[in-house]
Amino acid sequence: MSDWLTGDAQLATLTLHIQPGAKTTGFAGRHGEAMKIRLAAPPVDGKANKALLAFLATYCAVPKASVELISGQTSRAKRVRIAGLGAQMLARLKALD
Repeated sequence: MSDWLTGDAQLATLTLHIQPGAKTTGFAGRHGEAMKIRLAAPPVDGKANKALLAFLATYCAVPKASVELISGQTSRAKRVRIAGLGAQMLARLKALD
C-alpha cells in the first residue's frame, strides 16, 4: 500500500495535502508522502474542510458520517479516516498513486 493510504477496506487513513481556492475540486497527484487534493472552496470558516469531507464521501461512495478529519483542521496537511470503503473503492484509491 502507498504511504499516503494506510489501513484496509474497513478503515482507511488518507494523508493529504490540500490546495484550497482552486478552480475545480479533485485529486492532483502526489505531493511528497501525501496525495494532493485541490478544493474549489476557500480556506475560511471551515468551508474547505467541509468541502473536503463532502468530496471524499461522494468520490468513495460512502455516507458523510463515514469520513472523519482526524488531524490538520487548520493546516494544508490533513489526515482523514474513511470507514467502510469496500475492496473495489480501496483499489480505486490505490490506483490514484
